[in-house]
Amino acid sequence: MDRQDIEIRIVYKTPQFEAFYNSLPTKVQAKFMYVIDIVTTIYDVSTKFVKHLQDTDLYEMRVSVGSNEYRTILFAIDKANIIEARRIILLNGFLKKSNKDYRKQIEIAQSIINELEQ
Repeated sequence: MDRQDIEIRIVYKTPQFEAFYNSLPTKVQAKFMYVIDIVTTIYDVSTKFVKHLQDTDLYEMRVSVGSNEYRTILFAIDKANIIEARRIILLNGFLKKSNKDYRKQIEIAQSIINELEQ
């Protein structure tokens, strides 16, 4: 059995992420699917693809296409960190233009989590 056939994590997507994803060009969507496939099938995901967001419980999924840097805020549902998590949720995505984008996007992600917890 090929290693890629083993699903390590289940990835859930919020409507906010789906709307962002559906707004992207086909080429960018393909790269997102590639990175999501890595997240679901590779145990120790490289920080090239997923990185912890300092001072939060959140992570960013990183997708680069040409000179554009896309980010998706994600949350490990069942564990404290992404490596041990079996279930993760993609909360919201954005095109990174500067480091200032993060605070607003983290606030949006936190509000999505709060909505889901109710």
